Amino acid sequence: MKLFYFLTPFPDMIYSVISESILGRADTKERVRFYIKNLFDFADPPHHRIDDYPFGGGAGMILKPEPVFRAFDEVIKELPANLKPRVIFPTPDGIGFNHNTAMDLVKSESIIFINGHYKGIDQRIRDELVTDEISIGDYVLTGGALPSLVIIDALVRLIPGVLNSYESAESDSFSHPLLDCPHYTRPASYRGFNSPSVLLSGNHKEIDDWKYSKRQQKTRDRRPDLWEIYNNIDNGRE
Repeated sequence: MKLFYFLTPFPDMIYSVISESILGRADTKERVRFYIKNLFDFADPPHHRIDDYPFGGGAGMILKPEPVFRAFDEVIKELPANLKPRVIFPTPDGIGFNHNTAMDLVKSESIIFINGHYKGIDQRIRDELVTDEISIGDYVLTGGALPSLVIIDALVRLIPGVLNSYESAESDSFSHPLLDCPHYTRPASYRGFNSPSVLLSGNHKEIDDWKYSKRQQKTRDRRPDLWEIYNNIDNGRE
């Protein structure tokens, strides 16, 4: 069972997602366990502030080190002694997140997400606690809860036994340089829009060829970078 911890100032945002759909079922199936630490619970009384003004001036507020370090220490005490967690800080200036990153992270038995907010977090948190700084895209969000949830969703579905069919995860876009093909289901015809006849033919070779052709076409048109990687692999250069 894999253990995932969230250190966050907004626990309800996390809980509302991890209790639903695939993530919720993964917990029910005991493939994962989710734990949430509210950073306000680790701040100093009486005001329980978790942010303060930056040294040297500047706009915005900075997440203080004390609540994060204290919450982290509590997690370490709860973890089995032999587990060394990966510690992820979602940040726009991190390494870009992709399928290969997800495949690497999901090997870990325990992961701690540190959810920032405000202008930034105290650099000492990043220097002393964080093992992976990850960006989900070249844009800025108001906090780290949403990117943490994006990352966790990508990870959990890769754990065997979570999806009803692991083949579904293996065949998704980015599990291979080619993007996924179009998919259709019942009814075969709807409002005059028809599903491709080849998919209804029962000829598995023709169906496979059609799907592969569509994957190539989509990748070539939409993602020239992946198309180049695919061509290199196909030509034996990677």
